[in-house]
Amino acid sequence: MSTNPSDIQRAVANALHQHWKLYLIEGIVLVALGLIAILVPPAATLAVTFLFGWLFLISGIMGLVTTFYMRHAPGFWWSLISAALGVLVGGALLAQPAQGALSLTLVLAVFFAIEGVVSIMFALDHRRELSGRWGMMLVSGIVDLVLAVMIIAGLPSTAAWAIGLLVGINMVFGGAALIGMALHARKATT
Repeated sequence: MSTNPSDIQRAVANALHQHWKLYLIEGIVLVALGLIAILVPPAATLAVTFLFGWLFLISGIMGLVTTFYMRHAPGFWWSLISAALGVLVGGALLAQPAQGALSLTLVLAVFFAIEGVVSIMFALDHRRELSGRWGMMLVSGIVDLVLAVMIIAGLPSTAAWAIGLLVGINMVFGGAALIGMALHARKATT
């Protein structure tokens, strides 16, 4: 196996060219699911809530099993608490998905608020250092803060659509990127 960067790049391009149809199909599916999520954000929000519920529940159960198998290892009680918390959070999200969506939306709003402040501070640091393009980072931070305020101000009704809409937008952009990559790889020569 070659470690030459041009050989590796050629091998990756060849693999992409050979499987471009799979990337295209995946991209189309992601765009379609993203559009559905954007058109019906409450359903997408519930789907995401259920997904997180199952992830927490399964990881908590697995954590309990491994913790009991390793009960003599250091940190047993911390591991037990962590696993039990996963089971409780997963069970709560699955038992009451509407309240779970509200909690997840609140976490999302807090994330946007913190990300907004951090982005603004980052931009201002770059402005002081006379770095270029700091303005876009400032705008990004302001947009994050506006999103946080919109989500928090609209609670609890924003819990029904915020997560689904944002996941849908993410899926559309991710799918579009895969479609673009697939179409480019189709034309590439090996």
